[in-house]
Amino acid sequence: MAIRTEEMVLNMGPQHPSTHGVLRLELTLEGEIVTNVIPHIGYLHRCFEKHCEAMTYPQIVPYTDRMDYLASMSNEFGYAVAMEKLLGIEVPERVQYIRVIMAELQRIASHLVALGTYGADIGAFTPFLFCFRDREKILNLFEITCGARLLYNYIWVGGLSHDIHPDFVRKTREFIKEFRPNLKETNDLLTHNRIFIDRTANVGILPIETAINFGVSGPNLRGSGMKWDIRKDDPYSVYHKFDFDIPVGDGRNGTVGDSWDRYFVRVQEMEESLKIIEQALDQLPEGDVTSAIPKRIKPVVGNVYGRVENPRGELGYFIISDGSTSPYRVKVRAPSFVSMQVLNELCKGHMVADVVAILGSIDIVLGEIDR
Repeated sequence: MAIRTEEMVLNMGPQHPSTHGVLRLELTLEGEIVTNVIPHIGYLHRCFEKHCEAMTYPQIVPYTDRMDYLASMSNEFGYAVAMEKLLGIEVPERVQYIRVIMAELQRIASHLVALGTYGADIGAFTPFLFCFRDREKILNLFEITCGARLLYNYIWVGGLSHDIHPDFVRKTREFIKEFRPNLKETNDLLTHNRIFIDRTANVGILPIETAINFGVSGPNLRGSGMKWDIRKDDPYSVYHKFDFDIPVGDGRNGTVGDSWDRYFVRVQEMEESLKIIEQALDQLPEGDVTSAIPKRIKPVVGNVYGRVENPRGELGYFIISDGSTSPYRVKVRAPSFVSMQVLNELCKGHMVADVVAILGSIDIVLGEIDR
């Protein structure tokens, strides 16, 4: 006779530290085994898309910062790419290089938060301190550039709010020199730690077909073994001028597409970002970073879709213009929102403790989900 067990519904969040923000996960359990996960979102009330309808095009830039607040530079970059496509603006080359440098520094800073908090989720606190120590150095670079450490309002339509600080290039090179051995230190402490591997390998496996069907992008897609990156496959700005690789998951500690693969892709991406920054610093041209900024932005009637590779995947802006100084509609393709859809598929059959490891591995930001 089969033993029947009663299902239990357990709420994880919206104040749970491992939900990485105000997210509520409604878990259906049979004992310790998860049979279903329903994410409940909407607690953050960001309302970005509706705000845009009441703002002029330049006024929208600071609001983009507040979606994925761990990748504010990337949010601004994506909006600028879409708007310049709509307006047909040719941006000075110096602006393009500085934008790429800032975006790649932001990618590293974002991944450091992802890695540090993921280690803390699993029970390793020291890597969290190491990662935030290095992230502070990047925030210092942003601060000497635009005076802010989290929300920047730096990348404007047609240019930048101001040029880089005279010490920026030197300080960035110093950061790169310091960061490379620190990255190895983090790998030795966390990435190749037996306990960490046992908690993440073969946990939350995302097959490549499932990832594609759900629209997953960024490190989560590449962790499943698909070599797809907008910077390479649909280049924007000056990314086509740089030599860098696209890391993918290879299942070296388990099955391709597991939580460890998604984690390690981000580790490898930081090294590739360092390569891009070094090349951009070497090639950095002279020029005026404000010369192409329009005095007044009033595009013709039409629409545009612009996308960039932000730290969490494809960030896209679909903008509809009605010919006025404010957009008729702005729709954002937020990679965290898309990745959240696949959580139930990843968690089924795993234990409650594994939900923490799986959720951390897809690296969500609630400001972007509740945009």
